[in-house]
Amino acid sequence: MTDTSLKKLVIIGVGLIGGSFALALRNAKIAKHIVGVGRSQKNLQLALELGIIDTVSDDLATALQQADAVLLAMPVGQTTNIMAQIVPHLENGTIITDVGSTKQDVAAAAQKHLGQHLKNFVPAHPIAGSDESGAGAATANLFHNKHLVLTPLDETSSQAVQQVTSWWQHCGAQVSQMSAKKHDQILAATSHLPHVLAFTLMSHLRTISDNDPDGLLRFAGKGFIDFIRIAGSSPEMWRDICLANREELLKQINIYQQELTCVQTMLNNNDEEALKKAFIEAQEIKKTLDKK
Repeated sequence: MTDTSLKKLVIIGVGLIGGSFALALRNAKIAKHIVGVGRSQKNLQLALELGIIDTVSDDLATALQQADAVLLAMPVGQTTNIMAQIVPHLENGTIITDVGSTKQDVAAAAQKHLGQHLKNFVPAHPIAGSDESGAGAATANLFHNKHLVLTPLDETSSQAVQQVTSWWQHCGAQVSQMSAKKHDQILAATSHLPHVLAFTLMSHLRTISDNDPDGLLRFAGKGFIDFIRIAGSSPEMWRDICLANREELLKQINIYQQELTCVQTMLNNNDEEALKKAFIEAQEIKKTLDKK
């Protein structure tokens, strides 16, 4: 049986996801010593005070020495640079995994930089999150009953996949596997497009409210507030995600624009039957999702 315990876990990017992973594995008594690495010393100090990590390091060579695993939890736009920095210091048995919301770009970065360590690299994406960020937002139960997608490379060893699967299961996640391409296609529609819509809707409100969106928002109902909540997410993170999955996201934007054009045509034609039918069909899809 594979030993999934971690004597030393290194987390690069101790924010909402990285911090929650650390807390979950600490609670499950899987990770014995957790090292935090990141750009913000203030955030790392908070993570230390909250007991998320045991030590802070500003030196990758020292941090990665005798590490059983390293979690890449920084914005996806930093993946290539970080992989290039860590590869000289990786031990032969160190498992590398990530939490990026896009996977084809992560796979390409790994192919370019990880070399002999590719067998130990397991790309992953926990489909869980919040509009809050930083170590202060981390919680041990963030991944409970949430989907976790693994997109192993052809070079990834089955042992590495088993170990990463076990860690995420100890976090309470439901683990599945698919190709990086399939992942990016699905997430473009279910996550990346909705975030773009939320961000652009807020810009739209500013445009039509004479730069006083509060004048409109005070009349917003719960449904509207629930939808635009995700516009509070990290602009840097979502810039990187949109650019990393640019081609798939553009496809989804084009399809969505066609749907809006159809609704616009129904309204122009005062076509109440077509409009009602479209809403009923959407409602049926929603009911199907509610049952899952």
